[in-house]
Amino acid sequence: MVCVVSCELFLNLLLALLVLRSANQRYLLSHARAYDYSACRDRSFSWLPSRMARGPKKHLKRLNAPKSWMLDKLGGVFAPRPSTGPHKLRESLPLIIMLRNRLKYALTGAEVKKIVKQRLIKVDGKVRTDTNYPAGFMDVVTIEKTGEFFRLLYDVKGRFILHRITPEEAKYKLCRVKRVQVGPKGVPFLTTHDARTIRYPDPLIKVNDTVKVDLATGKIDDYIKFDSGNMCMVTGGHNLGRVGIITSRERHPGSFDIVHVKDSQGHSFATRLNYIFVIGKSTKPYISLPRGKGIKLTVAEERDRRLQLKAQH
Repeated sequence: MVCVVSCELFLNLLLALLVLRSANQRYLLSHARAYDYSACRDRSFSWLPSRMARGPKKHLKRLNAPKSWMLDKLGGVFAPRPSTGPHKLRESLPLIIMLRNRLKYALTGAEVKKIVKQRLIKVDGKVRTDTNYPAGFMDVVTIEKTGEFFRLLYDVKGRFILHRITPEEAKYKLCRVKRVQVGPKGVPFLTTHDARTIRYPDPLIKVNDTVKVDLATGKIDDYIKFDSGNMCMVTGGHNLGRVGIITSRERHPGSFDIVHVKDSQGHSFATRLNYIFVIGKSTKPYISLPRGKGIKLTVAEERDRRLQLKAQH
Protein backbone atom coordinates (compact mmCIF):
# COMPACT_ATOMS: atom_id res chain seq x y z
CA MET A 1 0.00 0.00 0.00
CA VAL A 2 2.80 2.39 0.93
CA CYS A 3 4.62 1.56 -2.31
CA VAL A 4 1.56 2.41 -4.45
CA VAL A 5 1.10 5.77 -2.67
CA SER A 6 4.76 6.70 -3.13
CA CYS A 7 4.61 5.87 -6.86
CA GLU A 8 1.50 8.02 -7.34
CA LEU A 9 3.16 10.88 -5.43
CA PHE A 10 6.28 10.63 -7.61
CA LEU A 11 4.23 10.65 -10.83
CA ASN A 12 2.23 13.69 -9.67
CA LEU A 13 5.43 15.52 -8.80
CA LEU A 14 6.98 14.71 -12.19
CA LEU A 15 3.84 15.88 -14.00
CA ALA A 16 3.86 19.15 -12.07
CA LEU A 17 7.51 19.78 -13.02
CA LEU A 18 6.76 19.19 -16.71
CA VAL A 19 3.82 21.61 -16.58
CA LEU A 20 5.97 24.29 -14.91
CA ARG A 21 8.75 23.84 -17.49
CA SER A 22 6.38 24.20 -20.45
CA ALA A 23 4.72 27.23 -18.85
CA ASN A 24 8.13 28.84 -18.28
CA GLN A 25 9.08 28.29 -21.92
CA ARG A 26 5.82 29.82 -23.13
CA TYR A 27 6.41 32.85 -20.89
CA LEU A 28 9.95 33.37 -22.21
CA LEU A 29 8.80 32.96 -25.80
CA SER A 30 6.07 35.57 -25.39
CA HIS A 31 8.38 38.08 -23.68
CA ALA A 32 11.53 37.53 -25.76
CA ARG A 33 12.21 40.57 -27.94
CA ALA A 34 13.94 40.55 -31.32
CA TYR A 35 17.33 41.24 -29.76
CA ASP A 36 16.86 39.84 -26.24
CA TYR A 37 20.06 37.83 -26.12
CA SER A 38 19.44 36.57 -22.57
CA ALA A 39 16.97 34.06 -24.01
CA CYS A 40 19.58 32.69 -26.43
CA ARG A 41 21.02 30.47 -23.71
CA ASP A 42 18.08 28.11 -24.13
CA ARG A 43 18.42 25.87 -27.16
CA SER A 44 14.75 26.35 -27.96
CA PHE A 45 15.53 29.99 -28.95
CA SER A 46 18.15 29.28 -31.62
CA TRP A 47 16.10 31.35 -34.09
CA LEU A 48 17.15 34.60 -32.39
CA PRO A 49 19.90 36.65 -34.17
CA SER A 50 23.49 36.06 -33.12
CA ARG A 51 26.03 38.54 -31.77
CA MET A 52 28.29 38.36 -34.84
CA ALA A 53 29.05 41.50 -36.86
CA ARG A 54 27.33 42.21 -40.12
CA GLY A 55 29.32 43.68 -43.01
CA PRO A 56 32.54 45.71 -43.05
CA LYS A 57 33.64 47.99 -40.24
CA LYS A 58 32.42 51.58 -40.46
CA HIS A 59 34.54 53.28 -37.79
CA LEU A 60 38.21 53.88 -37.06
CA LYS A 61 39.60 54.93 -33.70
CA ARG A 62 42.11 57.76 -33.80
CA LEU A 63 44.73 55.81 -31.87
CA ASN A 64 44.48 53.05 -34.47
CA ALA A 65 44.84 55.41 -37.45
CA PRO A 66 48.05 55.13 -39.51
CA LYS A 67 50.95 57.19 -38.19
CA SER A 68 51.55 58.53 -41.71
CA TRP A 69 48.40 60.67 -41.31
CA MET A 70 50.00 62.64 -38.44
CA LEU A 71 46.74 63.04 -36.50
CA ASP A 72 47.00 64.52 -33.01
CA LYS A 73 46.19 61.96 -30.35
CA LEU A 74 43.91 64.22 -28.31
CA GLY A 75 41.96 65.61 -31.26
CA GLY A 76 39.01 63.29 -30.70
CA VAL A 77 38.05 59.67 -30.31
CA PHE A 78 37.50 58.73 -33.95
CA ALA A 79 39.32 59.27 -37.24
CA PRO A 80 37.87 59.24 -40.77
CA ARG A 81 37.82 55.71 -42.09
CA PRO A 82 38.85 55.56 -45.78
CA SER A 83 36.31 54.18 -48.20
CA THR A 84 37.05 51.13 -50.30
CA GLY A 85 39.22 52.06 -53.24
CA PRO A 86 42.40 51.37 -55.19
CA HIS A 87 44.69 51.57 -52.14
CA LYS A 88 44.77 49.75 -48.82
CA LEU A 89 43.44 51.50 -45.73
CA ARG A 90 46.84 51.83 -44.06
CA GLU A 91 48.55 52.86 -47.31
CA SER A 92 46.19 55.70 -48.22
CA LEU A 93 45.25 59.24 -47.18
CA PRO A 94 41.56 60.31 -47.18
CA LEU A 95 40.63 63.53 -48.95
CA ILE A 96 39.25 64.97 -45.71
CA ILE A 97 42.68 64.69 -44.05
CA MET A 98 44.30 66.15 -47.15
CA LEU A 99 42.06 69.23 -47.40
CA ARG A 100 41.46 69.91 -43.71
CA ASN A 101 44.64 68.89 -41.92
CA ARG A 102 47.33 69.35 -44.60
CA LEU A 103 46.28 72.04 -47.07
CA LYS A 104 44.12 73.93 -44.52
CA TYR A 105 41.40 74.65 -47.10
CA ALA A 106 38.70 73.70 -44.58
CA LEU A 107 38.21 73.85 -40.84
CA THR A 108 35.57 71.14 -40.45
CA GLY A 109 34.37 68.02 -42.19
CA ALA A 110 31.25 69.86 -43.35
CA GLU A 111 33.39 72.39 -45.22
CA VAL A 112 35.36 69.57 -46.85
CA LYS A 113 32.10 68.02 -48.00
CA LYS A 114 31.03 71.32 -49.58
CA ILE A 115 34.33 71.52 -51.44
CA VAL A 116 34.25 68.00 -52.88
CA LYS A 117 30.55 68.19 -53.75
CA GLN A 118 31.36 71.14 -56.01
CA ARG A 119 33.52 68.69 -58.01
CA LEU A 120 36.65 70.74 -57.43
CA ILE A 121 39.00 67.88 -56.47
CA LYS A 122 40.45 65.43 -58.98
CA VAL A 123 42.55 62.37 -58.20
CA ASP A 124 44.44 60.96 -61.20
CA GLY A 125 42.33 63.11 -63.51
CA LYS A 126 38.95 61.92 -62.19
CA VAL A 127 36.57 63.95 -60.03
CA ARG A 128 36.14 62.47 -56.55
CA THR A 129 33.18 63.58 -54.41
CA ASP A 130 33.72 61.20 -51.48
CA THR A 131 35.36 62.93 -48.51
CA ASN A 132 36.87 59.60 -47.44
CA TYR A 133 38.20 58.61 -50.87
CA PRO A 134 41.59 56.90 -50.35
CA ALA A 135 44.36 58.61 -52.30
CA GLY A 136 47.60 56.66 -52.23
CA PHE A 137 51.27 56.67 -53.13
CA MET A 138 52.05 58.34 -56.50
CA ASP A 139 48.49 59.64 -56.95
CA VAL A 140 48.16 63.06 -58.59
CA VAL A 141 45.75 65.44 -56.83
CA THR A 142 44.48 68.36 -58.92
CA ILE A 143 42.68 71.48 -57.66
CA GLU A 144 41.80 73.37 -60.83
CA LYS A 145 40.20 76.33 -59.06
CA THR A 146 43.52 77.25 -57.46
CA GLY A 147 45.70 75.85 -60.25
CA GLU A 148 47.57 73.52 -57.89
CA PHE A 149 48.91 70.03 -58.57
CA PHE A 150 50.24 67.64 -55.95
CA ARG A 151 51.79 64.18 -55.96
CA LEU A 152 51.32 62.02 -52.88
CA LEU A 153 54.71 60.78 -51.67
CA TYR A 154 56.45 59.77 -48.44
CA ASP A 155 59.12 61.65 -46.55
CA VAL A 156 62.03 59.85 -44.89
CA LYS A 157 60.12 59.72 -41.60
CA GLY A 158 57.34 57.66 -43.19
CA ARG A 159 54.74 60.44 -43.36
CA PHE A 160 52.53 61.30 -46.31
CA ILE A 161 53.46 64.59 -47.98
CA LEU A 162 51.71 66.53 -50.73
CA HIS A 163 54.58 67.32 -53.07
CA ARG A 164 53.77 70.28 -55.33
CA ILE A 165 54.42 69.53 -59.03
CA THR A 166 54.13 71.30 -62.38
CA PRO A 167 51.15 70.91 -64.76
CA GLU A 168 53.38 68.95 -67.18
CA GLU A 169 54.35 66.43 -64.50
CA ALA A 170 50.72 66.11 -63.40
CA LYS A 171 49.84 64.49 -66.74
CA TYR A 172 51.40 61.15 -65.81
CA LYS A 173 52.12 58.89 -62.87
CA LEU A 174 54.33 55.90 -62.12
CA CYS A 175 52.76 52.52 -61.32
CA ARG A 176 54.46 49.42 -59.96
CA VAL A 177 53.59 46.18 -61.76
CA LYS A 178 52.23 43.63 -59.30
CA ARG A 179 51.02 40.90 -61.65
CA VAL A 180 51.29 39.93 -65.33
CA GLN A 181 48.71 37.45 -66.62
CA VAL A 182 46.91 36.15 -69.67
CA GLY A 183 43.15 36.59 -69.52
CA PRO A 184 40.24 35.13 -71.49
CA LYS A 185 40.81 34.60 -75.22
CA GLY A 186 44.55 34.90 -74.67
CA VAL A 187 44.54 38.63 -73.90
CA PRO A 188 47.64 39.57 -71.86
CA PHE A 189 47.23 42.19 -69.15
CA LEU A 190 49.04 43.55 -66.13
CA THR A 191 47.86 44.81 -62.75
CA THR A 192 49.49 47.76 -60.98
CA HIS A 193 49.78 48.84 -57.36
CA ASP A 194 46.81 51.23 -57.74
CA ALA A 195 44.48 48.49 -59.08
CA ARG A 196 44.80 49.44 -62.75
CA THR A 197 44.35 46.73 -65.35
CA ILE A 198 46.18 47.50 -68.59
CA ARG A 199 45.68 45.21 -71.59
CA TYR A 200 48.26 44.30 -74.21
CA PRO A 201 51.38 45.60 -72.42
CA ASP A 202 54.88 45.34 -73.81
CA PRO A 203 56.04 41.70 -73.48
CA LEU A 204 59.28 42.91 -71.88
CA ILE A 205 57.42 44.34 -68.86
CA LYS A 206 57.66 41.98 -65.90
CA VAL A 207 56.60 41.93 -62.24
CA ASN A 208 58.34 44.58 -60.04
CA ASP A 209 58.95 46.84 -63.06
CA THR A 210 57.49 50.36 -63.15
CA VAL A 211 55.31 51.75 -65.94
CA LYS A 212 54.73 55.41 -66.79
CA VAL A 213 50.98 55.84 -67.33
CA ASP A 214 49.35 58.73 -69.17
CA LEU A 215 46.44 59.81 -66.94
CA ALA A 216 44.38 61.15 -69.86
CA THR A 217 44.39 57.93 -71.89
CA GLY A 218 45.38 55.33 -69.28
CA LYS A 219 48.00 53.88 -71.63
CA ILE A 220 51.65 53.07 -70.97
CA ASP A 221 54.10 55.67 -72.31
CA ASP A 222 57.31 54.14 -70.97
CA TYR A 223 58.55 51.57 -68.50
CA ILE A 224 61.52 51.12 -66.15
CA LYS A 225 63.02 47.70 -65.52
CA PHE A 226 63.78 46.44 -62.03
CA ASP A 227 67.55 46.20 -62.47
CA SER A 228 70.66 47.01 -60.50
CA GLY A 229 71.77 50.58 -61.05
CA ASN A 230 68.26 52.06 -61.30
CA MET A 231 66.84 54.56 -58.83
CA CYS A 232 64.12 53.45 -56.41
CA MET A 233 62.04 54.67 -53.49
CA VAL A 234 61.13 52.51 -50.48
CA THR A 235 57.39 52.30 -49.79
CA GLY A 236 57.34 50.28 -46.57
CA GLY A 237 59.28 49.16 -43.54
CA HIS A 238 61.75 51.12 -41.41
CA ASN A 239 63.34 52.71 -44.50
CA LEU A 240 60.04 54.11 -45.76
CA GLY A 241 60.56 57.16 -47.97
CA ARG A 242 64.28 56.66 -48.63
CA VAL A 243 65.62 57.02 -52.17
CA GLY A 244 68.68 55.27 -53.56
CA ILE A 245 70.26 53.12 -56.24
CA ILE A 246 69.63 49.37 -56.36
CA THR A 247 72.93 47.55 -55.86
CA SER A 248 71.95 43.88 -55.53
CA ARG A 249 69.14 41.43 -54.89
CA GLU A 250 69.21 38.38 -52.61
CA ARG A 251 66.82 35.57 -53.49
CA HIS A 252 65.35 33.57 -50.61
CA PRO A 253 62.94 30.89 -51.89
CA GLY A 254 60.05 30.44 -49.51
CA SER A 255 60.75 33.77 -47.80
CA PHE A 256 61.16 37.45 -48.67
CA ASP A 257 63.71 38.50 -51.28
CA ILE A 258 66.06 41.18 -49.96
CA VAL A 259 67.20 44.18 -52.02
CA HIS A 260 70.28 46.24 -51.11
CA VAL A 261 70.13 49.97 -51.83
CA LYS A 262 72.71 52.77 -51.59
CA ASP A 263 71.65 56.43 -51.32
CA SER A 264 73.44 59.47 -52.73
CA GLN A 265 75.34 59.97 -49.45
CA GLY A 266 76.87 56.51 -49.69
CA HIS A 267 74.77 54.94 -46.93
CA SER A 268 73.66 51.37 -47.69
CA PHE A 269 70.56 49.67 -46.37
CA ALA A 270 68.48 46.58 -47.13
CA THR A 271 64.73 46.10 -47.44
CA ARG A 272 62.19 43.66 -48.84
CA LEU A 273 61.59 43.35 -52.55
CA ASN A 274 57.89 44.20 -52.08
CA TYR A 275 58.85 47.62 -50.69
CA ILE A 276 60.96 48.67 -53.70
CA PHE A 277 59.36 51.11 -56.16
CA VAL A 278 61.60 51.92 -59.15
CA ILE A 279 61.32 55.62 -60.03
CA GLY A 280 64.07 56.24 -62.57
CA LYS A 281 66.76 54.93 -64.87
CA SER A 282 70.29 55.20 -63.55
CA THR A 283 70.38 58.38 -61.42
CA LYS A 284 67.63 60.26 -63.31
CA PRO A 285 64.21 60.05 -61.64
CA TYR A 286 61.04 60.26 -63.74
CA ILE A 287 59.38 62.41 -61.04
CA SER A 288 60.51 65.38 -58.99
CA LEU A 289 61.60 64.41 -55.50
CA PRO A 290 60.46 66.18 -52.31
CA ARG A 291 62.69 68.29 -50.12
CA GLY A 292 65.57 66.24 -48.78
CA LYS A 293 65.70 64.05 -51.91
CA GLY A 294 64.90 60.94 -49.88
CA ILE A 295 68.12 61.07 -47.83
CA LYS A 296 67.68 59.96 -44.23
CA LEU A 297 69.97 61.73 -41.79
CA THR A 298 71.26 60.29 -38.55
CA VAL A 299 70.34 61.85 -35.22
CA ALA A 300 73.71 63.61 -35.03
CA GLU A 301 73.38 64.97 -38.58
CA GLU A 302 69.90 66.30 -37.86
CA ARG A 303 71.21 67.99 -34.71
CA ASP A 304 74.08 69.63 -36.59
CA ARG A 305 71.71 70.87 -39.29
CA ARG A 306 69.35 72.39 -36.71
CA LEU A 307 72.23 74.13 -34.95
CA GLN A 308 73.52 75.46 -38.27
CA LEU A 309 70.11 76.87 -39.21
CA LYS A 310 69.75 78.37 -35.74
CA ALA A 311 73.14 80.06 -36.03
CA GLN A 312 72.21 81.59 -39.40
CA HIS A 313 69.12 83.24 -37.92
